[in-house]
Amino acid sequence: MLNIALFGPPGAGKGTQSEILIEKYKLFYISTGDILRKEIAEGSALGLEARSIIAAGGLVSDEIIVQIIEKTIQSNPNANGFLFDGFPRTYIQAYILEGLMIKLNTALNCLISLEVEEEISVHRLLERGKQSGRMDDNEKVIRNRLGEYNEKTLPVLNFIKKRAIISLLMDHKASNK
Repeated sequence: MLNIALFGPPGAGKGTQSEILIEKYKLFYISTGDILRKEIAEGSALGLEARSIIAAGGLVSDEIIVQIIEKTIQSNPNANGFLFDGFPRTYIQAYILEGLMIKLNTALNCLISLEVEEEISVHRLLERGKQSGRMDDNEKVIRNRLGEYNEKTLPVLNFIKKRAIISLLMDHKASNK
């Protein structure tokens, strides 16, 4: 089983890269953002709780994220592996993911880190917001999400390196193309 975490700030191109990796390795795609949007659209208790947090640009609690990740993994026992897009985002989530992988007798095999300049991220997400109408793609929320990423998520990369969870780390500097 191949399990990959795709890492990078909002607007780095994780969705685009995910499509390539899913096709190449036949992985089951787990995007915390997509799963949360689905929960919100369904009006579930988790979705309603997450909605106000997302609208303000905050990160949904680790407890909510972990519940939906574990549910998704357990619902797909025949998968060749999983591509985690947007997870783990905090130290706690990284610890929990490690424990979940052990529980499932597998491991996180690879982390791919995408890097992009902040202003390029802002531009990309504002454009996406114009096209998709997503409530979280406005400048105030985008900058808050980028700040959250730099403060809470970026340090997870060092955690994963120190834990020797990864077998490959690729940094890709994105341009505004």
